[in-house]
Amino acid sequence: MTKKVALVTGASSGIGEAAARQLQKAGFIVYGAARRTDRMSGLAASGVRTLSLDVTSEISVGDAVAEIIAAQGRIDVLVNNAGYGSYGALEDVPMEEARAQIEVNVFGLARLTQLVLPHMRARRSGTIVNISSMGGRFATPMGAWYHASKYAVEGLSDALRLELKRFGIDVVLIEPGSVQTDWGAIAADRLRATSCHGPYAEQADAMAQSLERSSQPGTRMASPATVIGKTVAKAATARRPRTRYRVGFGARPLILLSRLLPDRTFDALVKRSSGVPA
Repeated sequence: MTKKVALVTGASSGIGEAAARQLQKAGFIVYGAARRTDRMSGLAASGVRTLSLDVTSEISVGDAVAEIIAAQGRIDVLVNNAGYGSYGALEDVPMEEARAQIEVNVFGLARLTQLVLPHMRARRSGTIVNISSMGGRFATPMGAWYHASKYAVEGLSDALRLELKRFGIDVVLIEPGSVQTDWGAIAADRLRATSCHGPYAEQADAMAQSLERSSQPGTRMASPATVIGKTVAKAATARRPRTRYRVGFGARPLILLSRLLPDRTFDALVKRSSGVPA
């Protein structure tokens, strides 16, 4: 049988790299995409095909899809993982940065999906896997634009699932908890650069420390990226995948508590767990 083809964005590290490796183990022809192909040398050595992709560039996105279709004639699974966390008090974050956060995390995901869907519809099959976050179900301090982007991915995915069911295409949301990647350290650096001075400095410093602690390699407060990668492969190979997978440290209990507790009670829980002063 012809092997199925998967495209994974943001594959240069973390969840994206783990997902690419797990999909390859599951028997897919895998294309790992990222802005810097030099950071995917390990994937390339293992047999994953790598390509340059900037999800904010119309030319780059179009070229990537065209390259895969020309070589394989199909894309069966799209894993929309490319993204980052822009942290800072809403009052401090420049609107240019706010737009960049939405451009990468939402519009980039949406445009790549638009380009892949005609090929999936033609085969009347396919799976779109959107990497959201437990932060798409509740918010933490200093992360207004990041959470706005992930809430948007949740709503976009829910609508897309309804639109695509008749074409045999599944839409899956992965909602990770804390993961051992460099994501938290990068977000913490952005937070300190944006809000380390002024009225939000105390909150910003506490939240930055929390972000760093929750993503350090080996920490008990986060799960290895392989946990999320295996879940992506599970969803991609399931005959009838679940609409949502909540995996990784804290995801299930915190999402449940956000639904059960009164808002102010949950607010207090989030602040206390983040070390942010009331």
